[in-house]
Amino acid sequence: MASVTLLSTKGLSRHFGGLRAVDGVDFEISAGEIHALIGPNGAGKTTFVSLLSGRIEPTAGSISFMGEDITADAAYQRVRKGIAYTFQITSIFPRLSVFDNVALAAQNTLQRRAGWLGWKSVDLARHALSALEKVGLADRADVKAGTLAYGHQRLLEVAMGLALAPKLMILDEPTQGLSDGEIDRFCHLVEAISKDTTILLIEHNMAVVMRLAQRITVLNGGRLLATGAPEDIRANAEVQAAYLGGS
Repeated sequence: MASVTLLSTKGLSRHFGGLRAVDGVDFEISAGEIHALIGPNGAGKTTFVSLLSGRIEPTAGSISFMGEDITADAAYQRVRKGIAYTFQITSIFPRLSVFDNVALAAQNTLQRRAGWLGWKSVDLARHALSALEKVGLADRADVKAGTLAYGHQRLLEVAMGLALAPKLMILDEPTQGLSDGEIDRFCHLVEAISKDTTILLIEHNMAVVMRLAQRITVLNGGRLLATGAPEDIRANAEVQAAYLGGS
C-alpha cells in the first residue's frame, strides 16, 4: 500500500543575513513512520524543526501538513492541527505538579474537541493520567515537576506532547543527558507511541537512530544531503564523510 505524506516542505529556507541556516530543503514524512533527522552540529536541524513547528518564519519555501498549506500558521495553530514539539532543552513548569503540567496540555486538547463548555474535569483527569501512564510517570503525578530527575523531566515533556493528541510528534534530541538504561526505556516508549502517532526524531545518538528510524534524512550546511532507509544512509559515502566520519 502506498504511503501517505503527512508533512512536506518545498524549497524551505531560512536565512540570517548571509547565513543560510536552511537552504531550499524539500522534505517529506509519511503518516505512521518514525523518521529521523540527523546531521553534524550547525547542519540546520534545530532551525529546520523550528520552521516546522512555527517558532520562526521561513525566508522562502512552503510547509504542507495533511494536504494543507500551513506556512503562515502560528505555532499555536499548528499545535491545534496536530503538531507537537518537545524542546531540545527541557521546557516544563517546575513549580507545578507533574499532573498539572500534563493537564494544561490536556485541557487544550479537550477544549479543541468539545469547546469551552463541552468538556468536564473528570475527562481532563482521565486524559492527563493516560498520557502519564504511557510514559511511566502516573505514580509521580502529585510530585513537583522541578524535583524530578532529568530523565523523568524529559519523559514528562513527552507526556505533555502526548496530551495534545498529536498526529505528528517532533522529538528534539530526546536522549540527550540520559543514561544507557534510560535511553533503552525511551526507545521502547517511542516504539509504543509510534503505533498511534507519526514521529520525527532529531537525534545525535546513531545507535538510537538506527534502532528506531524507518527512514533517515541527513542535513549538512543547511541543505538536504540524503534521505533513505537506515542501511542506505549507513552506506552513503557522502554521509560518512560529512557526519559519520568516513573510513
